[in-house]
Amino acid sequence: MTASRGAPDRLPFLLTAIAFALFALWDASGLDLALARLAGGASGFPLREDRLLVLGLHEVPRFLSMAGVAVLLVAVRWPFGVLRRLDARARLRLALSVLAALAVVSLLKNTSRTSCPWDLAEFGGVATYVSHWARGLRDGGPGRCFPAGHASAAFAYLAGWFALRRVAPRAARVWLVTAAVCGLVLGLAQQWRGAHYMSHTLWTAWVCWSVALAIDAVARARAARPPVKESADRAAGAAVSKLNES
Repeated sequence: MTASRGAPDRLPFLLTAIAFALFALWDASGLDLALARLAGGASGFPLREDRLLVLGLHEVPRFLSMAGVAVLLVAVRWPFGVLRRLDARARLRLALSVLAALAVVSLLKNTSRTSCPWDLAEFGGVATYVSHWARGLRDGGPGRCFPAGHASAAFAYLAGWFALRRVAPRAARVWLVTAAVCGLVLGLAQQWRGAHYMSHTLWTAWVCWSVALAIDAVARARAARPPVKESADRAAGAAVSKLNES
C-alpha cells in the first residue's frame, strides 16, 4: 500500500469507511453485553483486581506508551533505526500524530456519559446499559468510559504506518500489526476486568486510525501544493503571455 508523495490515496479512506460500518454492526449485534457476562456476574468481575491484568497489562503498558512518545520526540532530533528513513518533519509529524490520537480519545472519554461494565447493576453497580450512541441519555452511572483510553496506549501508534508506508513499506506493515495486536490485547485485558466493552476497544482503534489518517492527508495535501513563490511566478508568466498576445 504505497503511493507517491502528495498523490491521492483512497485505500485508507475506504478501509476507514468499511471499519466504521463493521463496528456499527457490532454495536447493533448486542454482543457487548454477552461478552461482558462471560467475564462477570452479579458479584462483579473476579479479575478486576488481578495483579497480572492490573500491573502487567495496565500500569506497565501505560508507562511504556508514554515512554514511547518521549522516544519519538527525541528521535526528531536524533533518529535511529527505521526512523532514519524519515526526514525531521515526518518524524515530528509521527510523534504529534500519536499525541493527537491519545488526546482525542481522552477528550471523548472524559465527556462521555457511557459507564463501564463494572458500573452496571447486573454486575453489582448502579447503572443500566445504554448504548454509547445515545449521547443524550444517562445510564445512572459515573460515565466517562467510552472509548477505551487504555487501548489507545497502543492504538495511537497506528500512526507509524502512515509515516513509514512510502519509505519503508515492510517496516510499516510490521509497525501496523504490532500496534493493532497490542491494542487488542490491552483492550481484551480491560474487558476481562470489567473496565470496557469490546466495542470500546474497536472504536478506540477507529478513532486513533482516523486521527492519523486526517493528519497524513493534510500533510500530503500541503506537500502537493506548489510553493507560494512558484505559484506567483506562474501567475506572472501567464499575465505576461496574455499581454504579448494582445
